[in-house]
Order: sequence, then C-alpha cells, then structure tokens
Amino acid sequence: MDPKFWLTAWDEGRTAFHAEAVHPGLAEHSAAFLAGGAHRVLVPLCGKTVDLAWMTAQGHEVVGVELAEKAIVALHERDGRTPTIAERGPYRAWESPGLTILQGDVLALTPALAGAIDRVWDRAALVALDPERRARYVAVLRALLPPGAVVLLETFAYDQARKAGPPHSVPEEEVRALWAGARMERLSEVDAIEQMRPRGWDLESFLVSLWRIEV
Repeated sequence: MDPKFWLTAWDEGRTAFHAEAVHPGLAEHSAAFLAGGAHRVLVPLCGKTVDLAWMTAQGHEVVGVELAEKAIVALHERDGRTPTIAERGPYRAWESPGLTILQGDVLALTPALAGAIDRVWDRAALVALDPERRARYVAVLRALLPPGAVVLLETFAYDQARKAGPPHSVPEEEVRALWAGARMERLSEVDAIEQMRPRGWDLESFLVSLWRIEV
C-alpha cells in the first residue's frame, strides 16, 4: 500500500473499511488471543477502530500505529480522550490512559520505539500492504515479539487477477511462508462474497480467515 493512497482515502472519506462495532473475530476469539492476564497489544494500521477502546476497557495496554492524523483525531474525539502529544523518533506519539497511538509508518517501528509488545492484532495491515512490503512488515513484527507472543491475524483470499487490492489477497501458502517457524492455527474461515458484491467486487469467492500465530 502506497502511504499516499491511505492518506487520500481518509482525506476523501473513503473509509468503508471502518466498522462501528468491535471486530467479531476479535470478540469471539479473545480468549484464545488475550488469555493470561493483561497484555500490551500492538494494532498496526489501526485507523479509528473501536477495537482499541474495547481492549483497553479490559485492562490491556494498546499501541496503535496509524499514518492518518484525521483518523487519530477522530478516534480521540469519539472516545472522549485528551491525549498528550510528543515526538518519538520518526513518530508523533498520542498518549492517553491505556492507549498510545504512534502516528507514522509502521515499517519504521523498532523495539525501542514500541516498547514491550506481547500481542499483535492485525485486523487490516498485512492485507493492506503490497507484496514487496509484506516480508519487511512481518520482519518488523518478529523483531518486536518475544517467544510465546501471539498474533491474531485476519487475511483475505480471492482471485487477485479479477480485482486489484487493497485489500490484497494473501492466501494460506503466503501466510505460512511469511510466518514460517511459528505455531499457526486457523481459527475460522468464511466466504464473505455476498458482503463484497455491493462494493462492486465481482468474484466467485472472498475467503476471510482468522489465524492465531504463536512465535
């Protein structure tokens, strides 16, 4: 994904990807993802998702990474948060109780900038990235995560020749190659083609998978 594409989408209000409810996969599989006490959860390309507030309300500390300032401002206004804002390396850090949003490119993230992370909720990041950025993105995540850390990952699989992304098709074989060496479990897979047709996606299938990955 070209950063300009993402920023333009927010500027022009092309944000059909945003949901007003907690992601159903996160809610359904939270026990498999967030068990074992309080965690520090990274949410790459977080937009203004309500998932952040949902996790902080359960006692987890959340770190979001987002390019679009418009999304970050909207998130804080909706949730009634008044953040402190400070520069942190290549990022602008928006901090409020239980939540830090790092404004900038997720590919610049390092352990020193992110702090300790033991969970990642990838609800839209991997599928937003074009193929040449995906391996680098996963390498960034691997550098952040200690042994035993868990990633909850949503992916899409469809005929990319018939419809260009984003969101891109990231089929099972690519997921397994990117996360080679990790313990992987596919928690669910559904065909969501009927939900995509109103958006003009003329495809035979649109498979949505949710993965639990333990590094």
